[in-house]
Amino acid sequence: MSDDRDEENGFDTMIPESLLPYDSWIEDAYRGVMLRALEHVGREGLPEGHHFYITYRTDWPGVVLPARLRAQYPHEITIVLQHQFWDLKVDEDAQTISVGLSFGGVGSILVIPVDAVTAFADPHIRLALRFTPPEPADEEEAPAELAAPVQEAPENTPAASGDAPSSPQVVSLAAFRKKGSGPG
Repeated sequence: MSDDRDEENGFDTMIPESLLPYDSWIEDAYRGVMLRALEHVGREGLPEGHHFYITYRTDWPGVVLPARLRAQYPHEITIVLQHQFWDLKVDEDAQTISVGLSFGGVGSILVIPVDAVTAFADPHIRLALRFTPPEPADEEEAPAELAAPVQEAPENTPAASGDAPSSPQVVSLAAFRKKGSGPG
């Protein structure tokens, strides 16, 4: 039979198209979960075993990123927050995330508009969220070529082992691992 009814229960099996934006609401809720996790870690620190992967659009308006990283990752980058990061903050009014990371031994503060984030993951608990960036209000608004303020890396921050290769769009996790530490 080809009708769209479940004969046993008498229910329609086809899902009608919604006139309510449930997909958008669900994505907004997941972004809220990500922001709450980042705010918590910014206040309390990262609990044992947890670490975050944040993938975001580097060409998004308002992204602050060192020029050499923007050149290496012109569209998207994944950063890892695990052992060596500082000043993690969520600014709800500005809808931005800021965090200090060291790239090639040079400390930088990254500023990431929440809408630029395309993925967030905490592999410790197998949580992975994907986001669709909203369409920019005005296509004419090209992102400004902003260089992140450069600051000295804290003494306990190991330098990254060279620049990240240009082909993968991921910053090497090795730059953030403690040397000689095993699973704990």
